[in-house]
Amino acid sequence: MGRVVELPLWLLLLILGFAAFSALERVLVPSVRWFFRRRMQKVVTQLNTKLERPIEPFKLARRHDMIQRVIYDPKVAEAIAEHVATEGVPEDVAFETARRYAKEIVPSFSASIYFGFAIRASRWLSRLLYRVRLGHFDEASIKAIDPEATVIFVMNHRSNMDYVLVTYLAAERSALSYAVGEWAQVWPLKHLFRAMGAYFIRRKSRSPLYRRVLARYVQLATAGGVTQAVFPEGGLSLDGTVREPKLGLLNYVVSDFDPEGARDVVFVPVALNYDRVMEDRILISAGQKGERKFRFSLLRLLGFIGRQIKFKLIGRYHRFGYASVSFGDPVSLREFVKTCDDNITECVANAVMQRVRDVVPVLPVPLVATVLLAADAPLRQDEVAARVTELANWLEANGAHIHVPRDSLEYAARIGLKMLGMRHMALKEDAGFVASDKERAALQFYANSIAHLVADARGKGATPNWL
Repeated sequence: MGRVVELPLWLLLLILGFAAFSALERVLVPSVRWFFRRRMQKVVTQLNTKLERPIEPFKLARRHDMIQRVIYDPKVAEAIAEHVATEGVPEDVAFETARRYAKEIVPSFSASIYFGFAIRASRWLSRLLYRVRLGHFDEASIKAIDPEATVIFVMNHRSNMDYVLVTYLAAERSALSYAVGEWAQVWPLKHLFRAMGAYFIRRKSRSPLYRRVLARYVQLATAGGVTQAVFPEGGLSLDGTVREPKLGLLNYVVSDFDPEGARDVVFVPVALNYDRVMEDRILISAGQKGERKFRFSLLRLLGFIGRQIKFKLIGRYHRFGYASVSFGDPVSLREFVKTCDDNITECVANAVMQRVRDVVPVLPVPLVATVLLAADAPLRQDEVAARVTELANWLEANGAHIHVPRDSLEYAARIGLKMLGMRHMALKEDAGFVASDKERAALQFYANSIAHLVADARGKGATPNWL
């Protein structure tokens, strides 16, 4: 026992390395993980005293546990068996496929990242780029929502800024879980979005196994009371209009809903509009080509940020006008199912999206764009202001929600003209302002954001004679 054993130095270092790794794995790592988890629980406890809708335990579950819960769900097991039968693959291969899908979908929520970084970043970015305004908001109807109900914000999709803007405005209410498309599956955004509680979806996947895994995660999250935000249009609007809803995610929620269950589901309509959509050129081009082929480009984003920094440094930076968010009247699924005998999902989707359309904020640029497109001759600035005033008052009289900066429609017209003039969409000639022929599609893109309100108002009474 007391003999000296000689070992090569490399072998000794290897043994010491394995010993250190074992100690780290079995002693230190669990202790560190426990320390940070306990700290996170304290943070969440403090946050829940301030939030209108506290963070549910489901959202705080470990990601590994959530993945296990999804892939061992009986309905997912049925889908795995069907996949084996239809695809002719071994059961273990089908199971690993389901596990891969679950790993791709399930988020890894971090309260520290969401409330410590994301909220502050979204507030800073929103205010840097836009003059942010809260549009229609019936506080009484929002506060009347059952505290035990699962709230799902249903939104129109104008820009990727939608995520940032709504995160900022909902900061004091709850932590939102977004459904995010393939565009965000790039490093490092995917890790950030996942830490913020977002779950990834493949919008064009036709795999029954994938759809079942996604459905079960959404259903379990809904049953767990997780506050969610979804875009039923399925993608960004290419022409500026509020499009018809797709039923996928909403169908997952509605099909698993038990009217007699303990937890109601409440849909809150949310409508967004902008004086400038940052992706407008990309969206218009895709719409003209008739295809939705555009990818997220980190280099293009960095280039855009660089140009804005340059403008800031040389004193030429201008914010992109106004951005506004309105909230419509909530829809209780428990009450709604009593009124619909046919396809409940379709009834719910159409009803909620109609409420979204009804509260789309009317901003200066869409107003001026509508006026310029309807003009058959150049308009002086005072004529533009007069028509903007007439249009805004007419829309408001028919139920639209108008944002009037500084309580002056004349100022709104001036701001709208300035914004469109800076982008060469409105041209100033000797006789007055005209719509640029080259930028007519862009003007139509902005006018389309309120075109449905104009169409609704036409059917309710007299229309301005120039429109």
